[in-house]
Amino acid sequence: MKNGRVAVVTGAGTGIGKAVATALLSAGWRVAFAGRRAEPLAAAIAASGAAGQAIAVPTDVSKPESVDTLFARAAATFGRIDLLFNNAGVSVGGPFEDLTLAQWQEVVDVNLTGSFLCAQAAFRAMKMQAPRGGRIINNGSISAHSPRPNSAPYTATKHAITGLTKSLSLDGRKYDIACGQIDIGNAATEMAERMARGVPQANGSIAVEPLMDVAHVASAVLYMASLPLDANVQFMTVMARDMPFVGRG
Repeated sequence: MKNGRVAVVTGAGTGIGKAVATALLSAGWRVAFAGRRAEPLAAAIAASGAAGQAIAVPTDVSKPESVDTLFARAAATFGRIDLLFNNAGVSVGGPFEDLTLAQWQEVVDVNLTGSFLCAQAAFRAMKMQAPRGGRIINNGSISAHSPRPNSAPYTATKHAITGLTKSLSLDGRKYDIACGQIDIGNAATEMAERMARGVPQANGSIAVEPLMDVAHVASAVLYMASLPLDANVQFMTVMARDMPFVGRG
């Protein structure tokens, strides 16, 4: 099943990015898998069963030249860009007073500057291609609304992603570019394994938190991506039902 549309997914070698990129392939998209390491990208594509519809592009989203190469390869291979899932991210935490400038800068460079660079490259391509337009979906995280203890760099960048999403939504209208954000809580990936062992809570306790299948995240992104460009999911939160996020319990 081919639908002719083209997606770029960052952080596609593992976790949420891999799940989303694989789901897009299954739905007939052609997909550029982007990530820092070539081996996980190649393995993810091989496991998808749709290798002929995918390319692996090792990419450091914090580097403008690397992002330029990613979008140039995707456009040269597939002819256009219909979707960017802006997913690549890192998390560095710890007591606020002990954080180093290097730790802060690493998170800002990847989570915020990387998202900006990828969105800008996608925006430029979508503005100029024919037919014009496309969609950008930013991975925000529940931290875009409510922080965990000891998460200042990550939480600050995810709040900033919300501002980027809103700005792109306005600036893209005249070019038929839609932009939305998905905020994800406790999906069962390598990054979230610690949730099942117990993580710090706002009251100082340690508690095990529930996880949901990452396939539900992929389905949510696929729904957002499937809409016509005159419709948009501006913000969506998908989470394990019982995680301690809503209210006080």
